Amino acid sequence: MEQHQWLAERFEANRAHLRAVAYRMLGSRSEADDAVQEAWLRLSRSDTREVENLRGWLTTVVSRVCLDMLRSRASRREEPLDLDASGPIPTVAGTSMETGSDPERETLLADSVGLALLVVLEMLTPAERVAFVLHDMFDLPFDEIAPIVGRSTTAARQLASRARRRVQGAGPAGDADRTRHRQVVDAFLAASRGGDFNALLALLDPEVVLRADQVAVQTGAPSEVRGATDVAKTFAGRARVAKPALVNGLAGLVWAPSGRPRVVFGFTITDGKIVAIDLVADPDRLSQLDLVVLDDWRRAEERS
Repeated sequence: MEQHQWLAERFEANRAHLRAVAYRMLGSRSEADDAVQEAWLRLSRSDTREVENLRGWLTTVVSRVCLDMLRSRASRREEPLDLDASGPIPTVAGTSMETGSDPERETLLADSVGLALLVVLEMLTPAERVAFVLHDMFDLPFDEIAPIVGRSTTAARQLASRARRRVQGAGPAGDADRTRHRQVVDAFLAASRGGDFNALLALLDPEVVLRADQVAVQTGAPSEVRGATDVAKTFAGRARVAKPALVNGLAGLVWAPSGRPRVVFGFTITDGKIVAIDLVADPDRLSQLDLVVLDDWRRAEERS
């Protein structure tokens, strides 16, 4: 009983850190809480007497749980899997992640993920996302990340490097980019409302992908659609109730019945073409957005 109580106290001391790790990987508070709870269940069933760094061990467990959850998402979207999640969970000893970091800072870090970063992270493979989060956000060395993602140390470093390049490419837009972004979203809304299939095709990158989070899927949205033709078919004549909005300072769309945002449409635009559309309906994610619903784009220009 004393051992169980001691483990419970140590786990609670690390809960904020574990939740921060899980939220960065998963982008959902509810799923992050599920991952942390699973870590506790595994801790309570494990013999940890030989574990020197319990915080590191728990971080590894949460990371493996999150990796499994990310793979499950990919499987539901029928994307090919190239990782092996089998094998024992390695013990992490002697890492730089020692007990004593600031829990408040960990919580703030967990809650600071905006739509732009969420969109980019969703585009990464599960292994890229885990490697990037653990190394770039939590300073875990690659030799400890490698067994978590089932790769060599060199391969783990390459995963994080690829992810880093994609994240850095989604940095803050300048005024000209924001204006062009608004023009593209404006044209998309008009074409969608008018059922202009050819106009939609002209705005979409040939490899465009439409993704919806789990809550949006539960309301009837497709989990994923790929290719300009199929995405254009999805939206032609179907955005009549959508309204323009500023989403973290960039033009987007929102469905807000009775003035309450229910679904946000986030756009990733490259060289004047829409390369990704993300439907965000998870209340936790929506609550994190800087969202301004607009009657028309003139108000967007006034706020720019």
